Amino acid sequence: MLRTAVKNFLSLKRPPESIPIIYGRRMLMPFPNGSCNLCGLCANECRTGAILVSKSEWTVDLGRCMFCRRCSESCRNGSLELISAPDYTLRREDLIFRSGESTERGRGVIGEDKRRVIGRSVNIREVDTGSCNACEVEVNSLSNVFYDVERFGIKTVASPRHADVLLVTGPLTDNMLEAFGRVLKATPDPKVIIAMGTCAISGGPFSGGETSGGIGGSADADVFIPGCPPAPDAVIRALLDAFGLH
Repeated sequence: MLRTAVKNFLSLKRPPESIPIIYGRRMLMPFPNGSCNLCGLCANECRTGAILVSKSEWTVDLGRCMFCRRCSESCRNGSLELISAPDYTLRREDLIFRSGESTERGRGVIGEDKRRVIGRSVNIREVDTGSCNACEVEVNSLSNVFYDVERFGIKTVASPRHADVLLVTGPLTDNMLEAFGRVLKATPDPKVIIAMGTCAISGGPFSGGETSGGIGGSADADVFIPGCPPAPDAVIRALLDAFGLH
């Protein structure tokens, strides 16, 4: 039994090197090409109102987009292409894309005052404000043997009192409003607040229910990571770039 156990351990298949995958994959967002006639079918298919179409302009809000691709599948002319989406933005308005405008977004870093205090070791407390648990699955994946986020100097802590960063998921339900306020008070300043996923940014599909429609009305987010849910590699890239951990 011992020989078999040792043999199995030595022959265990390790995961492939993850760095090329972490830096190679990108989320895809819809954007019209030159053949778009602004018919509005894609907007009618969008369940969260992320797409707006007028007589002169096509607009998508990645803070509302669920990346479900129903819009591109509904386009009869094949006018909606799927292009690389930004991993994060530092401003909410930078998640809005309009036809005829550039889709490039700069990879900025958070303020020097916060980066100087936090340094190169980032302690994160994940805060679930009423999500469907999809984002939590991806957050859990950050610590597995493949993604191994701690090798980059990023750690998850058990208490907001020990945290530099609050990674917020969920639409902030009414029942979680008071609890979230206590978490904000317990986290020492200068803290960084990250809105992870569509629900934390805008409320997503739950914005019409008993929620605050995201954390925007209760806290000033420093970083916005779009997606439903954002992939672990996108979260890692966002953290490394936003904190300048290269």
